[in-house]
Amino acid sequence: MPIHPTAIVDPAAEIDATAEIGAYAVIEKNVHIGPAARVFPHGFVGEGTTLDPRCQVHPFAVVGHPPQDLKWGGEPSYTQIGDETIVREHVSIHRGTTPGSTTTIGRRCFIMSTGHIGHNCVVGDDVTIATGAMLAGHVEVGARAFISGNVVLHQFMRVGELAMIGGNVALAQDVPPFMLVRFPQVILGPNTVGLRRAGMSSEERFEVRRCYRTLYRSGLPFPKGVERVAALVKTEAGRRLLQFLRSPSKRGFLPYRAWGGGRDTNDEAT
Repeated sequence: MPIHPTAIVDPAAEIDATAEIGAYAVIEKNVHIGPAARVFPHGFVGEGTTLDPRCQVHPFAVVGHPPQDLKWGGEPSYTQIGDETIVREHVSIHRGTTPGSTTTIGRRCFIMSTGHIGHNCVVGDDVTIATGAMLAGHVEVGARAFISGNVVLHQFMRVGELAMIGGNVALAQDVPPFMLVRFPQVILGPNTVGLRRAGMSSEERFEVRRCYRTLYRSGLPFPKGVERVAALVKTEAGRRLLQFLRSPSKRGFLPYRAWGGGRDTNDEAT
């Protein structure tokens, strides 16, 4: 049965005939649930939420609840979940806080159990957010980034595409695309394995590593490093990295911090 008889579904919700709503799930008004989407038993989908086709909301997940923001005045705001995104048990995703604003999750994301995504976050396609990770309000995460378990991201910071954040790290500044960060707040170098898996060419990987060394290992002040990067990039990946570095940042960029473990553990051939 597509909608279980014990589910509580507001008459103003729009649910595709091929979607499935489990036992004791709650679907509030002005919710749009697309084809083949599934809300498991005890899932909660709040007012103003759109679940695109083939999304999954697992038991006790809360999607589109009011923001944890004392400035929120009860005005309408929204949550958008992209195609095939999986929201696992006890995840919380809050809708926008300013009137008419949206919390946006891209396509094919995988948000593991107990993760939290705060109001007005923008998460790109194919992002993985592991168990216990927490994104404060207004965080931006680029496509194919990987946020490991128990990571904490400060409000208004950005994580670039294909970056990987190791477990148990708390960050308050932007992480450029393609970089690998480990505890405690150390940029080890490019996310080499992730870049290979993403199909990035050897030329692009070489250029990303060169940019990393210019930004973090040359001793230049970060703005001077960005200028040097601008003069050397030739590949599409390099241009995307430069665009991120030049775009407005509210938190600044994560600086290089020497790690007590010695050599750069990600310093491998591209």
